[in-house]
Amino acid sequence: MKTNKIIGEKIRKFRELKNISVDEMAERSGLNAEQISRIESNEDFPSLAPLIKIARTLGVRLGTFLDDQQELGPVIHRQQDDIGDEGIGFTNNAATNRKYMSYHALSHDKSGRHMEPFLIDVQPSKDADFTFSSHEGEEFIYVVEGAVEINYGKNTYLLDCGDSIYYDSIVAHHVHAGNDLPAKILGVIYTPY
Repeated sequence: MKTNKIIGEKIRKFRELKNISVDEMAERSGLNAEQISRIESNEDFPSLAPLIKIARTLGVRLGTFLDDQQELGPVIHRQQDDIGDEGIGFTNNAATNRKYMSYHALSHDKSGRHMEPFLIDVQPSKDADFTFSSHEGEEFIYVVEGAVEINYGKNTYLLDCGDSIYYDSIVAHHVHAGNDLPAKILGVIYTPY
């Protein structure tokens, strides 16, 4: 996917611009050096948690890696803009995991934003051994189609079409398709920087 390749390139460019070695980046972010190298070389597509840790380490907002342009005014996203858009694929932290979520950015042209809204296609996963994620910030999820199951701390919530949840993302969590069927959600992620 073209967008995923741009993310790895941007991370490498920002790291080099700030004269931070891969090992130093690993130490500061809490990730391992091999994972960072694989992300930068586009071998791995990180989940949001490592991407947020990388953004914080580099002193940039998460959207910096997703931005295409710098629009200071309002940004309008039209449905027809999604035609042929494969979205940004994320795994759930492990290099061997398949991409089960495809993120379609709804505001990548807006500069200086603090929220990241996405329309997310969630594919069912036969693997129930999920890798939980945690990062600074907050998340809001609204189920547009199907159902999703959200593991949040020690609790599990099943959300149907029309349901929503708002939570602190510092608590370990995982979002996946419910009822073994594909789902679509509107997700808004806020990360302080």
